Amino acid sequence: MYKYFKIVLDYIFAIILTIILLPIYIVICILIKLDSKGPILFRQKRLGVRGKVFEIYKFRTMKVNSEKYGVYSGKDDPRVTKIGSFLRKTSLDEIPQLWNILKGEMSFVGPRPALTYHPWPFEKYTEHQKHMFDVKPGITGYAQVNGRKNVPWPERIEMNVYYVNNMSFLLDLKILIKTFVKVARNEDNFNVNETAHKE
Repeated sequence: MYKYFKIVLDYIFAIILTIILLPIYIVICILIKLDSKGPILFRQKRLGVRGKVFEIYKFRTMKVNSEKYGVYSGKDDPRVTKIGSFLRKTSLDEIPQLWNILKGEMSFVGPRPALTYHPWPFEKYTEHQKHMFDVKPGITGYAQVNGRKNVPWPERIEMNVYYVNNMSFLLDLKILIKTFVKVARNEDNFNVNETAHKE
């Protein structure tokens, strides 16, 4: 029952926040264009419900074509722009994902959508691990408030599966509160080391 109630809440709050944050959105767009050459938005293929590929939106925080030099971005990464550094620290780069929610591709809370190729393709997840794709991916999630980028991928996936099996309004509320606290403290916002093994 909560699963359907959650969809309604996602749409309502996504619309409200889109209206409230519109002035901030416009300012960020201007700053990004003044700071470096390239598009305002960064688009990337991610895995959604049942492994379906969708395009996630973020404000661009790196110089154009930076992704080809590696997936991980650590502290003081020279590829990150000046405004991009601020956007990452405050998590304001995630604002465009409100559009993903309105399109029905994401939720406010859920497993963070994995890249189509990292830590591995959808086909290489075990049947147990694939349960993390039973719900919409989220802007924030259980793994994000319990270690985030410092947690190895196998453990992160287990946290995602745990969330799917225990999803509730109370759990989502706890995750949202912890998210605000971590953003305010700028915790777990950088990769300390690689959290997945290369093949």
